Amino acid sequence: MGDRKRYPSDVTDEQWELIGPFLQAWKAKRVAVSVSGREGDYDLREIVNAIFYQNRTGCQWAYLPHDLPPKSATYYYFALWRDDGTDQVIHDLLRCQAREKVGRREDPSAVVLDTQSIRAANHVPAVTTGKDAAKKVPGRKRGLAVDALGLVIAVVVTAASVTDNAIGIRLLDKVVEHTPTVSRAWVDAGFKQDLALHGAVLGVDVEVVKRSDTQPGFVPIRKRWIVEQVNGTLMLHRRLTREYESRPESSVSRTLWASTANIVRRLTGTSTPSWRHR
Repeated sequence: MGDRKRYPSDVTDEQWELIGPFLQAWKAKRVAVSVSGREGDYDLREIVNAIFYQNRTGCQWAYLPHDLPPKSATYYYFALWRDDGTDQVIHDLLRCQAREKVGRREDPSAVVLDTQSIRAANHVPAVTTGKDAAKKVPGRKRGLAVDALGLVIAVVVTAASVTDNAIGIRLLDKVVEHTPTVSRAWVDAGFKQDLALHGAVLGVDVEVVKRSDTQPGFVPIRKRWIVEQVNGTLMLHRRLTREYESRPESSVSRTLWASTANIVRRLTGTSTPSWRHR
């Protein structure tokens, strides 16, 4: 980090001890260099700081502060880690540590599924977006599968016109592929019978948890409330409040990095000040 003033989103020394070894191991395996031949000129910790800064503030690539690595370097690593799955590997290994820290097994036995419609910025390609007919939101849909602790297990990003059922099926496929220990999933009434049938084929019991129409005001819904809380926590990362990414894969990576930032704070007992903090 050198002598520059620290940003609130920067990883602490304790947090970097969790993330750093994975990236150093990744770097050690790299043989090829970048097209410019300059790969390795930038500290990987500073690259992560730049990604966290952009995630947290929502700034454009060209507006990254001058004392962080430039857009060219930051995007190079962001795209590289997105395409080779490094972001997913780091996230999943840290998630296992977070579960073990509270006395849980590495992998969960149950997940909660939900979708969230996000408006797209005007530069996002129309071919990757649509309109959520129910919520009247033009843009994309983010589907999440989380465990009972609120840790993200799988992410799917599609056009907003895609049905919850289709997204749920893709989420279950990813959950079973990466976390075969899952045998139960809780969903809301937006997910239909096709998802339950697909879950049965995969060996996952899908249960619809309906809200109560008899109790007035806000009532946390059994089992499902945790995924709503995760959506709210992710929204603190302003880059996720609107769809700015040209590729849905980049949106998935953004979500994984935001979740990774949340996990390392959970593991180290630290927090990132929000705009509410004076």
